[in-house]
Amino acid sequence: MPVPELLVLFGSQTGTAQDQAERLGREARRRRLGCRVQALDSYAVANLIREPLVIFVCATTGQGDPPDNMKNFWRFIFRKNLPSTSLCQMDFAVLGLGDSSYAKFNFVAKKLHRRLLQLGGSALLPPCLGDDQHELGPDAAIDPWLEALWEKVLGLYPVPLDLPVIPPGIPLPSKFIFQFLQEAPSTGSGELSITSSAPQGPASELQPFLAPMVANERVTGLQHFQDVRLIEFDITGSGISFAAGDVVLIQPSNSAAHTKQFCQVLGLDPNQYFVLQPREPGVPCPPGLPQPCSVRHLVSQYLDIASVPRRSFFELLACLSPHELEREKLLEFSSARGQEELYEYCNRPRRTILEVLCDFPNTAGAIPADYLLDLIPQIRPRAFSIASSLLAHPTRLQILVAVVQYQTRLKEPRRGLCSSWLASLDPQQAGPVRVPLWVRSGGLVFPETPGTPVIMVGPGTGVAPFRAAIQERVAQGQTENFLFFGCRLRDQDFYWQPEWQKLEERGCLTLVTAFSREQLPLPSPWSPRLSNLTFVLGTPSWGPVAPSLQLPVHLGLLQPLSTWTHCASYQQMQKMTSGLPKVPKLQTVSPCWLMGTAPSADVGRVRCPLCRQKTPMLEWEICRLQEELLQADGPQHLPHPTASIPPRPGPGPWGLLEHRYQLRFLAGPLGGQGCLPFLPCPPSLGTWLWALREHGPCARRLALLSLLVLELLGLLLIFMPLVLLGVLFMLLDRYGR
Repeated sequence: MPVPELLVLFGSQTGTAQDQAERLGREARRRRLGCRVQALDSYAVANLIREPLVIFVCATTGQGDPPDNMKNFWRFIFRKNLPSTSLCQMDFAVLGLGDSSYAKFNFVAKKLHRRLLQLGGSALLPPCLGDDQHELGPDAAIDPWLEALWEKVLGLYPVPLDLPVIPPGIPLPSKFIFQFLQEAPSTGSGELSITSSAPQGPASELQPFLAPMVANERVTGLQHFQDVRLIEFDITGSGISFAAGDVVLIQPSNSAAHTKQFCQVLGLDPNQYFVLQPREPGVPCPPGLPQPCSVRHLVSQYLDIASVPRRSFFELLACLSPHELEREKLLEFSSARGQEELYEYCNRPRRTILEVLCDFPNTAGAIPADYLLDLIPQIRPRAFSIASSLLAHPTRLQILVAVVQYQTRLKEPRRGLCSSWLASLDPQQAGPVRVPLWVRSGGLVFPETPGTPVIMVGPGTGVAPFRAAIQERVAQGQTENFLFFGCRLRDQDFYWQPEWQKLEERGCLTLVTAFSREQLPLPSPWSPRLSNLTFVLGTPSWGPVAPSLQLPVHLGLLQPLSTWTHCASYQQMQKMTSGLPKVPKLQTVSPCWLMGTAPSADVGRVRCPLCRQKTPMLEWEICRLQEELLQADGPQHLPHPTASIPPRPGPGPWGLLEHRYQLRFLAGPLGGQGCLPFLPCPPSLGTWLWALREHGPCARRLALLSLLVLELLGLLLIFMPLVLLGVLFMLLDRYGR
């Protein structure tokens, strides 16, 4: 029986689905099986009926919906006119990647498996349901499933005996052979032809339009921690058309410093040219690479050396490593048991492929050039929402880009590949700058019916597509535009503020803003629009929190946790809210609440913990969490300097002693014990002593000392017989000797 060609289809262009699909392809070739690995969006699903052996790799999204590039596939297999014997000649297997913390765990894989059975397909195995929550990751279910799959496939389609299985430690043959040229080609080579900005057809991923960059302007303040750029391109003569809600895809490049470092680590000459030769007939060359091509162009424009490597990268790198110690570590990273350590090494600090190669210098220096395309993935384009309209700017395309930069435990800051590359381009200083791009329809669809009002909510850079929509609707005479915009500071990251204000003056826009780092004074009288009114509470009086930290607390948020208590803070809050009308279904809360007690009628008789100079743990935890969130979110807007408040003294020994016994004698479900543990005394004794403390400061101290003495007496009554018994045994032992 001839061996059929195995087809592996993955439903996601990025992520673990593509990585697992490529892993399946390598394992199939290791077992001498022909294999094709393709994405569903690039595969003609109508040809699925003629495929004898197919493996589907699909990832499940959070809500159980299929990815976008699988929609055509779903429409095809769920057609009602498909007979139940459509796939009767196909053997299939489904590999699902999901997370069991979601309600619809591996929904796509389960649904696909059932539908293929309905159409007459023969399942080789039950569907594999990989779970990210497993301690070993999805490979805990995938590895045994793959062993059973290959055993099943080789049982149905045995390979010839003269083709032995390639052992795991030996690398597979590379897909392409690099034939280096002795001399550089002429200027009319294929590499230089791609710099022409005149498109031969509509702009696409295979043939992007090289758009000149007109402007690259920073729109955030110099004191703001986030660098956001408004970048404008000239699309004259490109034939590109777009509407509000569409996205532009930009093909980024690696930096010159990273390109040089990569060539040095691998011992490559960046100025040398090569020609790709497929190892197997019928395999096309990568469409993004010209023929001939230079090593510099390959590294800077094609190889994604700034991405985080996956498990398959370490599997192939271990096969190519001649160094024993480095190969041992690479094998550990590529095993199922080493996934947690691999996550700590690569994913958590976001270590790049270039940095990994620098950590394994003996292995990197021995990598053959033929395996570069097998080892390192291609740079994927980045999508940005278009922030302009053709009706307002007919020959321009604008985007709003937030430059990604953050710090991990590594010394060098992490930077976004495309955003950092775009921010480094300056057409005013570097001369003409061209960026490869093309346009794709987006997911936002705005109503075309005239007079339909539109409410848009876009905080931060998420306002970019709504700017295009507003420009387009204003040009069409639509005035019912409502925009809710939020940012940190009005004078730092309020994008397009003059433009929004002019549209408001013309009556074309209703703008509602919110600034998270600006605390406005309490309005009076209470405006009906401010339904989410917040108070700003001071810092806790006990704990290592900066005095300038202020905690905004929603009026209705802590209502089940606290009630008003009679203290100085209560009197101050009551004066602030005395002139405000009562709001239904909204109860104000006190800045001090009782630790561990629920609101009840008896709580009002208990003194406030703040009056005892003790901060409750609940308030302390909320303040500490608020401080951590503000530090992680960027530098906060410091308030105006005010008079320093003297720190409160500590709780003191009497306050600590009273806090020790207060929960034991409170009325309610948490207290009511009435007496101390380990003490055989009447239940009313402890309650009487606790009530004695209400008769003045001297009585309070006497009651607390009495409770402490009673507790020590109880412990003494318990441990004294044990001590006497031990002494007795010691005497008997000495007398026996």
